[in-house]
Amino acid sequence: MIIGILGGGQLARMMALAGYPLGLRFRVLDPAPDACTGHLAEHIQAEFDDPEALRELARGCDVVTYEFENVPAGALEQLEGTVPLYPPPAALRYSQDRLREKELFAKLDIPTPRHRPVDCRQDLDAAVAEIGLPGVIKTRRLGYDGKGQRVLRAESDLDPAWEQLGKQALIYEALIPFERELSIISVRGRNGKSAYYPVPENTHTDGILRESLVRPNDPMQQRAEAYAGRLLDALDYVGVLTLELFQLDGQLLANEFAPRVHNSGHWSIEGAETSQFENHLRALMGLPLGKTRLLGHIAMVNFIGQLPDTTEVLACAGTHFHGYGKPERPGRKVGHGTIRASSVEKLQTELVRLKKLALP
Repeated sequence: MIIGILGGGQLARMMALAGYPLGLRFRVLDPAPDACTGHLAEHIQAEFDDPEALRELARGCDVVTYEFENVPAGALEQLEGTVPLYPPPAALRYSQDRLREKELFAKLDIPTPRHRPVDCRQDLDAAVAEIGLPGVIKTRRLGYDGKGQRVLRAESDLDPAWEQLGKQALIYEALIPFERELSIISVRGRNGKSAYYPVPENTHTDGILRESLVRPNDPMQQRAEAYAGRLLDALDYVGVLTLELFQLDGQLLANEFAPRVHNSGHWSIEGAETSQFENHLRALMGLPLGKTRLLGHIAMVNFIGQLPDTTEVLACAGTHFHGYGKPERPGRKVGHGTIRASSVEKLQTELVRLKKLALP
């Protein structure tokens, strides 16, 4: 079988690495000449909405998927009806617009931070008056890893934020003083059966994920699964879906969902019986989903900007090194390390060592 992927970054790369033992072949469409999945798959270098490139991607493929949310809508429209396309394009359309996403959450009775659409400067004033400060002003589209948003803490922040972001549709949200950031990685097969991974507790810096610490038997697991399950069923979903959540006062508030494999699930490669990448592929192909149980005490640390020395990372007991084959530059995810330990104490010891090595 041949799997086509829109996007050739590290998520597509890890899909390919998970798929080769299953006998799969891969073809990726990505405009970057140095797309890191190009080392592992046939690489079509073209813009995502190039009609001929899309036809070439789909030709002979058994199914097409995507590795990121910002795929142009036109690309999906050209592919729909020509080849099986999962996750369903409806999920991508919701996740590409933060307001539509919040409306879907509301329809499914999934709590969110208070929010209001902002289409003009007067709307921003009204939103701040209604919701209060501090808050976050975000672009409705094309934001990731902290891009396209600004925190507003005082009235004096409004004008600079509007100057930076005000030429597009926006949304204003209450800034949540959360106790923890969590995510639930879920997967649903073509037959409607679903599976869920243990929730990781995530730490971000400047909007970029730095660390995921998996919490076995987390008290928020069942509620997180319930919310993710509502999304999976409402969207008639196929593949991996990740729901990002804030915990506050014993409640969970949905931040956003990603209709794809996710950075906060990279730990599953060594830390779960079946990785999120393999389960995504199993779902696409209609195969039985794999078990998601933990294989120990698990944490994952991102390498941002530059890779640490491989020898030093692998000297940390139970640690696995992943480099993405990407040129190093500030703020870029270029790899990660996953620790699998037999006890919480051993995990914490090696986590401290790995985080020091990972600092740019």
